[in-house]
Amino acid sequence: MKITVIWPGKTKEQFILEGLRRYLKLLRPYADIQTIELKEEKGSDVRKILEKEGERILRLQTPYTLFDEKGEALTSMEFASYLAGHQSSINFVLGGAYGVSEEVKKRAHDIISLSRMTFTHEMSRLFFLEQLYRAFTIKHKRGYHH
Repeated sequence: MKITVIWPGKTKEQFILEGLRRYLKLLRPYADIQTIELKEEKGSDVRKILEKEGERILRLQTPYTLFDEKGEALTSMEFASYLAGHQSSINFVLGGAYGVSEEVKKRAHDIISLSRMTFTHEMSRLFFLEQLYRAFTIKHKRGYHH
């Protein structure tokens, strides 16, 4: 399975980078996974930030599943089933510090929530990769998920 994960900005926190590397390595046997870090917009105008980052996401012209706090809440088992429904490839978008623009939300194939709680966008990346790994271990009946 080919998975592309798209997010704006580089991950700066060292402990999160270590976690991302760990889960990307654990995911290798299950999927060809690629992360695309788009340019993070700077400034104080949130509307402009969301618009510019949204343009960069939409410029990729690829269908995607968006992770957003207002998306559908799935259990890990339900996410594993969702993933299993995409046999060959799937693209995921995680927003930046302010989320994503309304246009990015409108064009999403599906919108899923990691949690109703608020996390930093960098922590969300780590939590997402952990859940992705968990979904594959559920699908392949490994002992990670109990």
